[in-house]
Amino acid sequence: MANTYSQIYIQIIFAVKGRENLVVEEKRNELEKFITGIVKNRKQKLLAIYINPDHAHLLIGLNNLDMNISDLVRDIKAGSSKMINDNNWFHFKFAWQEGYGAFSYSKSQIDSVVKYILNQNEHHKKKTFREEYLKILNDLNVDYDERYLFDFLA
Repeated sequence: MANTYSQIYIQIIFAVKGRENLVVEEKRNELEKFITGIVKNRKQKLLAIYINPDHAHLLIGLNNLDMNISDLVRDIKAGSSKMINDNNWFHFKFAWQEGYGAFSYSKSQIDSVVKYILNQNEHHKKKTFREEYLKILNDLNVDYDERYLFDFLA
């Protein structure tokens, strides 16, 4: 009996609701570890993660095709929001913004995407999240309507 094998590399990007700078450096590692656990529990491979104060980047190797990307992102966002709220990080209810970006890459691009994600702190000293996200959309020739992008700060 033949088996099904796959390795699909996806960068996932999503933002904090209201695009507020809420994820402080002191909590970033805890949140990254928690999200890493969600990805591993879903039998996927996390290759890189960086949670910025207002948005997140993950590079995931999808090797279990029983889970689709939208279910995985839903689980990551719901689980991490619950963890943040259960631990009372804020005096209000934390949430991720609706929607996300999911972009595929070939194996030959993985090293550069990992470096890009892990270098987010330096990267955002030069570019805003809006500039970064629009560049990704344009570089990958993604058709989009600006009315339905993340709520970007001015």
